Amino acid sequence: MNTCLLIPILTGLISALLGYLLGRLLGGEGNNDRVAQLEADLEACRASKSANLASSFAAGATAIAFDADAAKAIFGKKIKENDLTIVEGIGPKIQELFHNHGVHTWRELSQCSQEKCQSVLDSGGERYKIHKPGTWPEQARLAYEGQWQKLWDWQEELDGGV
Repeated sequence: MNTCLLIPILTGLISALLGYLLGRLLGGEGNNDRVAQLEADLEACRASKSANLASSFAAGATAIAFDADAAKAIFGKKIKENDLTIVEGIGPKIQELFHNHGVHTWRELSQCSQEKCQSVLDSGGERYKIHKPGTWPEQARLAYEGQWQKLWDWQEELDGGV
């Protein structure tokens, strides 16, 4: 046999053997345990999510479907779901303040007290002191419930949310 062929064959066999041994040593059985643990964690998370969803429905917490066409028919423009700027007195900067305080939806805003709304405004500094959030939670409730005509009529009477 030619020695020119023998050297690459031996090198290949030694490399294969070393690769196999290193794979067994470094990644063998320990990874199987890790995968099994991750799969168990995933299953527990799914079970918890299902239980939370079931309990929220059992408690009567049903979501109200957003009807963009009905909102557009009343406001004359496209309304994005949970856009807090639909509330009279809330602009993009105030919406950003609410988002920074964990209030992202009309429903969440509707559940805020006037004091919570004021503390969100206060966190923005002096420039937000002029805003009066007294009607914001109720306006957000009307938006969440899809009572667009009632919200529109009320906002026609309001001046900056007051």
